[in-house]
Amino acid sequence: MTAPPEALLKAIAPSQEQIVLAAECLFPWDWLADCCAEHGLPFGLGHALSMQAIHGGKAKNDTIDAQTIAVLLRGGLLPQASVSPAAMRAPRDLLRRRLPLARQRGALLAHGHKTTRQYPLPAMGKKSASQANRDGVAERFAAPAVPKSLAVDRALIPSDDAVRREVERPIVTTAKPHDAQTLSLRHTVPGIGKSLSLVRLYDMHESARCPRGQDVASSGRLVTCARASAGQRAGTSGATIGNAHLTWACSEAAVFC
Repeated sequence: MTAPPEALLKAIAPSQEQIVLAAECLFPWDWLADCCAEHGLPFGLGHALSMQAIHGGKAKNDTIDAQTIAVLLRGGLLPQASVSPAAMRAPRDLLRRRLPLARQRGALLAHGHKTTRQYPLPAMGKKSASQANRDGVAERFAAPAVPKSLAVDRALIPSDDAVRREVERPIVTTAKPHDAQTLSLRHTVPGIGKSLSLVRLYDMHESARCPRGQDVASSGRLVTCARASAGQRAGTSGATIGNAHLTWACSEAAVFC
């Protein structure tokens, strides 16, 4: 059946007082979690990557998946993912749009350095992230096509900077009422600035989820887990299970610190 909230509530109405709903944490789960919270229904969110190995049968369809999830949930074996609070999801998604923009800007700046290395010219010497340090770089090359190529980069960088600032401004305003104390404390940690503080706030969203440093490292894909059998270690596993945005935030913080 189609699955808008009305159809779902109608289907489970006879058993609503006894039912627990569960789903994989793929992209359409948000409305289901909000619907369950609004109507007081218990909801379990299954970690999609951890469940990937479980769906290893020959046939795979919605009916088989639903049965598998129900059996795992009833047996207490459903790999749980954290349900992000509804009020924090929209700012978090907007914040995640910033990362591709920052990477694109880095690629544009790196192109200037790579182009310089292709020709027998001295290194630029200064950080090209500053507008003043980029002036005059294109004019160093004799071939007319090279300045044109670098001019494309120079034209794109200011527009990227403007878009990134527009993304950051509303998030900072929104983050303060969500958890102003945690946000201010993170600013005191060496290496963690405004952007990294916001990423940590919205992608962890609850400190109780990670009570130890080891939990933070595991959630951020900063460590690999051991795989062993009969007392013999057989490599590692779980390298892709965790939050990729926390990986970036922790790595950047370590470099800046």
